[in-house]
Amino acid sequence: MKRVCGLLLLLAPTLLSAQESANKVADRQVVRCESEDQQRAFCPMDTSGGVQLVRQLSKRDCIRETSWGTEEGAVWVSQGCRAEFARPRPVTRTTRRVVRCESRGRMEVCPVVLRGAPVRLLRQQSVLPCREGRSWGYNNREIWVSRGCQGQFEVGAEDGSGFVDIPRKVVCESKGELRRECGVSVTRRVTLVEQLSSAACREGDSWGWDRNGIWVDKGCRGEFSAD
Repeated sequence: MKRVCGLLLLLAPTLLSAQESANKVADRQVVRCESEDQQRAFCPMDTSGGVQLVRQLSKRDCIRETSWGTEEGAVWVSQGCRAEFARPRPVTRTTRRVVRCESRGRMEVCPVVLRGAPVRLLRQQSVLPCREGRSWGYNNREIWVSRGCQGQFEVGAEDGSGFVDIPRKVVCESKGELRRECGVSVTRRVTLVEQLSSAACREGDSWGWDRNGIWVDKGCRGEFSAD
């Protein structure tokens, strides 16, 4: 049997709407600092990772190192600058490291150096299900597949920061009103993005999910988001 495996790099979309960008500030500590009567004011703040001006509140311009700046443990403002400040968000990885590995019925091994990095099923490509521990798994040197499992597997970061934190889109289709399992590793939840069939897709009745993937039944065909 010929083993099929390969390394792919996939770029995940990163474009955000204006509202989504604004929401990204909501999960950070925001410090409001105001210069009254043109005087310099100091506002306690963790500046160890840098500081960004996220919203100017004054009519007078807030210019870095002219009317605002930082020192250890504080942000300062002067010359009538009033603004809100926050620490920069950590940079999110947007490049997925993906390994393709396919079983034609028997066990196949796809060598990959992991150095402790985690692996998850990004996308099942076979009709036969891919279930972790039964038809696929991994160790420090390889990913293995068996029982006809064919899929793309995402390798996480070696530093323990996990995987690219962007939901994955999966199309899963029940053909001939038969139950179908579509493998994808699920950490938090699955949501139905768009129903593609005339038959209704009702969670718990004609579709559902567990940590190993999504199932559809009774003619449900849909696009799902796995998170």
